[in-house]
Amino acid sequence: MELNRRNFIKFLVGGVVGIQATPLPWKITDDAAIWTQNWPWVPDPAEGAFSEAESVCTLCPGGCGISVRKVEDRAIKIEGRTDYPINPGGICPVGAGGLQLLYDETLRFTGPMKRVGMRGKGEFVPISWDEAFKVLGDRLSGLRRKGSPEQVAAIDGNQRQTTMSVLIERFMQAVGSPNHVRTPSIEDTYRMGNFLMQGTESTMAYDLENADYVLSFGCGLLEGWGAPGRVMNAWGLWHEGHPEKRSATITQVESRASNTASKADYWIPPRPGTEGALALGLAHVIIQEGLCDDGFLKEHTFGFEDWNSFSGRVHTGFKTMVLKQYSPQRVAKITGVEQKSIVSLARHFAKAKAPVAIYGKGKDGQNGSLYEFMAVHSLNALVGGINRAGGVLVPEALPLRSLPPVNPDAIASRGLSRARLDKAGTPAYPFAHSLINNFADAIKSASTSPIDTLLVFSANPAFTVPDGGDFQEALKRIPFVVSFSPYRDETANMADLVLPDSTYLEKREDVVWPVGLQYPFYALSNPVLSPIYDTRNTGDVLMELANAMGETVGSAFPWEDYEEVVKIRAKGLFEAGGGRMTYDPALPVWEQTKEKTAKPGYNDFDELWDNLLAGGFWYRPGNANRGWDDLFTTPTGRFEFFSKKIADRIESASNQSSTETVLKQMGITVGEDEACMPHYEAVVSETDRAQYPLQMMPYEMINLASGWVPSPPFLYKTIFDHQLLKDESFAAINPVTAAEYRLRDGDRVAVQSPAGQVTVRINLFEGAMPGIVYLPLGFGHTGYDEFIKGKGINPNSIVSAGADPLSGEPVWWNTPVRLIKV
Repeated sequence: MELNRRNFIKFLVGGVVGIQATPLPWKITDDAAIWTQNWPWVPDPAEGAFSEAESVCTLCPGGCGISVRKVEDRAIKIEGRTDYPINPGGICPVGAGGLQLLYDETLRFTGPMKRVGMRGKGEFVPISWDEAFKVLGDRLSGLRRKGSPEQVAAIDGNQRQTTMSVLIERFMQAVGSPNHVRTPSIEDTYRMGNFLMQGTESTMAYDLENADYVLSFGCGLLEGWGAPGRVMNAWGLWHEGHPEKRSATITQVESRASNTASKADYWIPPRPGTEGALALGLAHVIIQEGLCDDGFLKEHTFGFEDWNSFSGRVHTGFKTMVLKQYSPQRVAKITGVEQKSIVSLARHFAKAKAPVAIYGKGKDGQNGSLYEFMAVHSLNALVGGINRAGGVLVPEALPLRSLPPVNPDAIASRGLSRARLDKAGTPAYPFAHSLINNFADAIKSASTSPIDTLLVFSANPAFTVPDGGDFQEALKRIPFVVSFSPYRDETANMADLVLPDSTYLEKREDVVWPVGLQYPFYALSNPVLSPIYDTRNTGDVLMELANAMGETVGSAFPWEDYEEVVKIRAKGLFEAGGGRMTYDPALPVWEQTKEKTAKPGYNDFDELWDNLLAGGFWYRPGNANRGWDDLFTTPTGRFEFFSKKIADRIESASNQSSTETVLKQMGITVGEDEACMPHYEAVVSETDRAQYPLQMMPYEMINLASGWVPSPPFLYKTIFDHQLLKDESFAAINPVTAAEYRLRDGDRVAVQSPAGQVTVRINLFEGAMPGIVYLPLGFGHTGYDEFIKGKGINPNSIVSAGADPLSGEPVWWNTPVRLIKV
């Protein structure tokens, strides 16, 4: 390729050594200079001294450290911090473009607003904060006076355990509504799976940097999974030196040749939705060939062998089930992966010194399959890779201090006693905490909306929920919608009232243990400048709203402001002892995992707090080989291949119905013993596959935001012409599939599902599995500004999602579709 302005390719190095082979190109086109002249946020800083402000990026759950360069009070550049343990020097494209989300007043709400036009049109007029508090406070108080506090619902897109999420949950308890609903994420799958197999609802702690074999089931390692800066740094470590002397082997299990799959050492493409069967096929080989860690299985697990209950009943164990049902021959038929590849992969994984099997679905913004996760995690147990360096660590919980419990009044108590609208926690979904698809279905199917007022925090469910547009339809039926978004997103445009949050560069916000990180971590963002518009930290807004509603609700929020609540919770870090607040790049955290103690990096709490206020962080290395006493908090005190918690729920529900009925209600198609262990559940669809013979699979990209935060507009100039051309996005299909439909590269087609249709152009891609239609997530916005809206289509709008067995979460990766040339 000739190196000129049009074809110049710059590889994103992420501030790490060895990432030069990264597949993350930035494309700069000839019209970029003209295009940028139309930006409303072109920096025009005053002359003055340069300064640097240290903070933390919260645009995704990765929590990377950032350094913001300023001229006087104008921020002009964002870079990765080199003094930060998660992403030493690295930053992803979205994080680097964060200034465009700060200064674009056509993208943001500049103050409180109320709707004056039709819903969805985004037509608002400014109001004062006092008026906004009165409107919302009166409405919520009115519902409480009617004895209907459960008609208030909250959609919460904040990460669990963050102070903002804790305050939202507390507010809902004080008001008296059980309908606190979270947006889906891979964290939900991790927490449920860990609860069932290890006993604690914790996130996964993958010790990637110390692994010598990484078996990734669907994690978009180069697409933004986990903390992007950390993973790109790890990728560089894995690929240091001569190819024959690399520190780790990477195998990517994924149906599409993504950037990760293309750059991995090995790529294994199973049919979408069959990854759990593949994991169990690997387990079969490992068990059959005696490649297990027998010591770990004997001393620290339950349910591997057949076992007898107290009643004398013989229960099938994991070993028997796997050997009987998941032979490589059978698994090859299910997955489409060759039998010899299954055997070879199992041997390489089990014979590595420090192998780890990791699970995900692209980035972190969508849930996975619970049984599929359990199947993958069982591989770590088989090779003794739990609580071992280079495997899956089991750190102690992050020691944040709990807030005092809410003391609900009589109205709130009655409301909290009523059933959740989404049915989470019921016998059908016993381990789910929140099910947003069920929430939307309940509103759509009712004669009148059971929700009167919906509060939406850090979320854009009208765009991100994979439900074929059901949530948008539900929004239309809710009488009053309130958005706290700083951005003019699709959900906010359907709101009746907007109380805009400040952006992450203008407020204080905590980061709680980024996804996949192997050690406890806490950080606090530092407002690098004062709010440039009339916006407020939603934590402060929520507390002021509670106090405006009267003493009974306001008494649950006795603090002066949001920052005081953060400070109270941070005292738990000091009280726990240990923990560090500085980072030396010469001594990476992953080299400290075997330390038994971590000396405190502070003398008293005031010093700890001052460090956090300056954009600091707290972490505790040394979590490998914790010791086995109380490591697992399952009913048996061991890692459970056979989950006693699932068995208990089935038995409890069977007192009211037959076991077969209970299993069917949970969406489980196998017998009772098998239901308590990792197993493969084929996706059951009522759709006529003769009418919809293909399958649609969304995919994500590192340089395009696909969650509730918008993409910085300039990133659209990094998208290739086979992904987005002008306003049309592309479906990637295999040439074999194209030939069956007589399609050529660039042809326009309608992708039709039972939920609807979208029109795209065709991109012939050898890395696409035949029979699968791949659509990129992040396009298709109707909100935000003129540089984002109207470009491409949103695959979520045609998802026809079933429910994942046991968890109840949406099966968004198995939508049946057909192609019609237009």
